[in-house]
Amino acid sequence: MAVDIILPSMSAGMEDAVIARWLVAVGDRVAKGQALAEVETDKATMELEAEADGIVGSLAVDDGKRADVGQVIAVLLAEGESLPQGGVTSAPAAAAVPVPTPVSPAAPAAGTNEAGERKHLASPVARRMAAAAGLDLSGLTGSGPKGRIVKLDVARLIAAAPAPSAAVASATPTAPAAKAPGQLPVGIGPFTATPVSNMRRVIARRLVEAKQTVPHFYLGVDCELDALMALRTQINEGRDKAEKISVNDFVIKACARALRKVPEANVIWNDDEILTLADVDISVAVATEGGLLTPILRSADRMSLGTLSAEMKSLASRARGGKLKPEEYQGGGFSISNLGMYGVKTFSAIINPPQSCILAVGAIERRPVGRGDQIVLADVMNATLSVDHRSVDGALGAQVLAAFKEGIENPMSLLL
Repeated sequence: MAVDIILPSMSAGMEDAVIARWLVAVGDRVAKGQALAEVETDKATMELEAEADGIVGSLAVDDGKRADVGQVIAVLLAEGESLPQGGVTSAPAAAAVPVPTPVSPAAPAAGTNEAGERKHLASPVARRMAAAAGLDLSGLTGSGPKGRIVKLDVARLIAAAPAPSAAVASATPTAPAAKAPGQLPVGIGPFTATPVSNMRRVIARRLVEAKQTVPHFYLGVDCELDALMALRTQINEGRDKAEKISVNDFVIKACARALRKVPEANVIWNDDEILTLADVDISVAVATEGGLLTPILRSADRMSLGTLSAEMKSLASRARGGKLKPEEYQGGGFSISNLGMYGVKTFSAIINPPQSCILAVGAIERRPVGRGDQIVLADVMNATLSVDHRSVDGALGAQVLAAFKEGIENPMSLLL
């Protein structure tokens, strides 16, 4: 019996992914557990394994193409079996798609839950596409698991929708034309178009959501680093380059120590409740070719500085290679973004929901500071804390930042 290979959800919140490369071809025999394809999600590239023995009957998605979660991407056949007429049949044929009824974009689809609220079984991408096109998903059975409506189903609905009549169009008052998705801005010069990657699309969606829904406020502080730089030089004497402790390692350790001292700030917002985390898990932004990833140092407050440094180097290397496992980037209670190596003196970072805080770290610069009645030159670093005011108040945020500054300016305390 033919077995449909369906793209599973391989990480939290995954809606679609790119089939980066098939590792098998039509006609190949495969065993259960054998890798079939490399799948590029928004965070990493992972292998999709066969769930049964069989012969590859068809590959429904080409290399480099995107597929929705729940979509049939391949078919395995038993010995002597052939594909049914028409090939992959799990997705509804275009001719069988019902003609949709245009509705207001704000109107929900039919169906009710226990609270009497209207709902439908559709992915977030499918709901957004339907709302933008003014389509009603009531009564539609999707091609995803358990009839879930996915992006492909809505795309077919849009293609099957009748065009508005000329009479209706002429009666509609003329309004300023809005830029349609994909429409080029007027007046731009020569350009090179680069398709938006899966990672970049997810980053864009999450950042827009964060800035629109999270009430940010910002706290800044200058930290003097003379003592830290002297201690770092001493620690790194005789170490190989690959084992040297960085200023960022001290920053991570100081943040972990600050959250242990002020546990009320080690929280995440969860709509109708605030979750206080038992462990201090720090997410650290790492620049990759596709965008920022935030691998997590688990229980960073319990790590020695040397262990923390080695683990951070390992995570950063796997992040740049697209080899992070989901458990290495999902979760975390606090984030750090350090742009000091690029010469940026100060900036404000966007919170990574559901976390409540992110620390933006700037470059170290030599500048005059006051010490008693004297003006002296010192190494100074600016740090700006972005805070979610729903879960962390200003005074609490100030306590965290003060504890961070104390650790940075008294680095020996970070070694204890």
